[in-house]
Amino acid sequence: MARWTGTWLSGLGAAGVTLRPAGSWPGERLGLTQSGSGSVVGFGPRLGAVVVDLLVASLIGGLINSFIANPSFATRQGASTGALVLIYTALLPTSGQTVGMRLMRLRVVAVPGGGLLSVGRSFVRALLVVLTIPALFTDRDSRGLHDKAVGSAVVRV
Repeated sequence: MARWTGTWLSGLGAAGVTLRPAGSWPGERLGLTQSGSGSVVGFGPRLGAVVVDLLVASLIGGLINSFIANPSFATRQGASTGALVLIYTALLPTSGQTVGMRLMRLRVVAVPGGGLLSVGRSFVRALLVVLTIPALFTDRDSRGLHDKAVGSAVVRV
């Protein structure tokens, strides 16, 4: 029992399971570089970019709600959420970056190929980011489920 619990708490590596072959790196299967510009970004910088984007969306939502007399809670939340979806849908197909991504020096690219996402793919990605849960589950290439669903990756600029 103690061995099973120790293995379970220690993760798959303690059980002898390897998620990534030795000598490989996140993004190698996608044709991305190991380090520097164009390499896959980890969770921390992506989280920082999303926090900045949430602040910007909240400010835009607050501005929208300032024109509404007595907005309800749902209206206030809807304005901010809608602003976040609009930010992602408008900026990713044009520059590949939101305000937060620009500050954190990140870019969303289509894989394979490295080009910009289409408006439709950006919209689906935005909806999945708003749901939050898909972004928390990542694969061995550090891509969240929202990136896998639309065929994208977040890379360093």
